[in-house]
Amino acid sequence: MIYVNCKADNQTFVNLTCYLDMELAQRYGIGQVQYDGYNRIVNAEAIIAMDDKLAAGCGCIRSFAGETAEIKRMYVKPEYRGRGIAKELLKRLENRAMELGYKTAILETGCKQPEAIRLYEKSGYEHIPNYGPYTDMLDSVCFKKRLQTTK
Repeated sequence: MIYVNCKADNQTFVNLTCYLDMELAQRYGIGQVQYDGYNRIVNAEAIIAMDDKLAAGCGCIRSFAGETAEIKRMYVKPEYRGRGIAKELLKRLENRAMELGYKTAILETGCKQPEAIRLYEKSGYEHIPNYGPYTDMLDSVCFKKRLQTTK
């Protein structure tokens, strides 16, 4: 697997997030509409997992507030799941966030995504109260992690 850094307007990243949006719509139905506005990403750093010339997964980070980055749009195509790609994407996103000077990462996922929740818990993320636009969204599950520096 090759991991490619890019901007969130990269067409491969955009295409992968379309697959993510379709999967979320299947899981959450019409309720997913309330999240659509928060999933439009601009001014973000993305990473794409490539299997030769085929896109396998993605994720991105964007500035949230001060020294906090928000991880967004984590997705791995179904045929690539179970290979550790999401874990590697998350690690690379955290490393990129640290390179950019962020000390903390936050993220939001949904209660109907137990595999994502397990990934974040196993990766050292702690449950936090829902933040920002997710405060009153009952399907949201939010996490935070203090990023470790090697200095």
